[in-house]
Amino acid sequence: MMRIRIVAVTALVALAALPARAQLGSFNPPPGPQKTVAITNAHIVPVSGPEIANGTIVISGGKIQAVGSSVAVPSGAEVIDARGLYVYPGMMDAGTSIGLSEIGQGANATVDISEVGSFNPNAMAYYGLNPHSAHIGVTRVVGITHVITRPTGGILSGQAALVNLAGSTAPQMAVNRAIATVIELPRSGFGGRGFGGFAAAQGPSSTQDVNRTRQRQLDSLRTMLRDAEAYGKAMDAYAKDKTLPRPKHDVVLASLVPVVRGQMPVIMVADRVNDIKEAVGFAEENKLRPIIVGGRDAWQITSFLKDHDVPVLITSVMDLPTLEDDPYDVNYGAPGKLAQGGVRFAITSGDAGADARNLPYTAGMAAAFGLSREDALKSVTLWPAQIFGIADRFGTLEPGKVANLVVTDGDLLEAKTSTKYLFIDGRMVPLDTKHTDLNDKFKDRP
Repeated sequence: MMRIRIVAVTALVALAALPARAQLGSFNPPPGPQKTVAITNAHIVPVSGPEIANGTIVISGGKIQAVGSSVAVPSGAEVIDARGLYVYPGMMDAGTSIGLSEIGQGANATVDISEVGSFNPNAMAYYGLNPHSAHIGVTRVVGITHVITRPTGGILSGQAALVNLAGSTAPQMAVNRAIATVIELPRSGFGGRGFGGFAAAQGPSSTQDVNRTRQRQLDSLRTMLRDAEAYGKAMDAYAKDKTLPRPKHDVVLASLVPVVRGQMPVIMVADRVNDIKEAVGFAEENKLRPIIVGGRDAWQITSFLKDHDVPVLITSVMDLPTLEDDPYDVNYGAPGKLAQGGVRFAITSGDAGADARNLPYTAGMAAAFGLSREDALKSVTLWPAQIFGIADRFGTLEPGKVANLVVTDGDLLEAKTSTKYLFIDGRMVPLDTKHTDLNDKFKDRP
């Protein structure tokens, strides 16, 4: 009955949003068709190897066909003379909720980032994605071509999606509709975080009560994971022997089967040292594949993270120091310390949508405080792709990879750099955004 109510509420929210979208239209012009394009005379930064001072890159059929200093231009190819320009692989923001929340405060009908209740493993960000979000246009125009967008709230928040930032519908944008599951473990002494936390709902009056509630939540999560494991075995047995009783289909447990089998990673939200260690411990106890998102204090336990081979999606590079005794650059320098400690990590915006566009400048700030320029670029291109197991398709400029690339007039991580051409899935993307529309509309106003 609860699930029926949730579906009904979701449908009403979607219907309420439709008139607003119809009035506003889309600020994201659709990409053109896939063509054979040769970008010549460019300074190419492949990330996977040495930079090419004067090279050519050929794309066709949505893939990179050739990269090098002596690449021939195919007959009939559209040629872009990129003399004086740079070509980079498109950046990846692996820590955002873009497309799920338009106006976080004051316009509830534009927010579909979380579900009611604490356990929603089958809630998919893909189905809440708004392809016409104004945040998408202003994010991709700085060179961010694909993102991991994730739900939040509760304990089992749902499933994150890998999407390209181009397309008029969610199916056109989706690369992987369910690339990871999101878990937010309840913190000791504070009960469940996010919307729907049991402790918050019950209003415990003491730390002891809160910790008891927290323990019940963890036990419930463990039970659900074990149930999913048993469900998967039962479905496998039935698939092999149809004479067995057919298990009742359960969409909740079915969504967790790839998680408990280690086929799908788990994004675990944790910032403090104790929370990170507890998340890793819980993951190992239940044979999960953890990816820490947040990771504010991860630089303090680099040996622990390296020994346990747990990657971090760091979201706090541009945050102010947490403690009054912290140095002013404690967060700026965290990525450099993770790199020195041998921890696998990626820099993310950590933003729900509006400020995801600041990802290149966040990486640039890290480069100014201890992280090498080369590693800063990898932290927003190749390294997030490796963490999510998609480096065979994304993250570098190599033949066979998806043609997500950006042509700029300078260093990709510099704020003064402008994008001249943008390709997503081999399609040229118009550079118009809500910002350019408003500028054109009001620039001549007296």
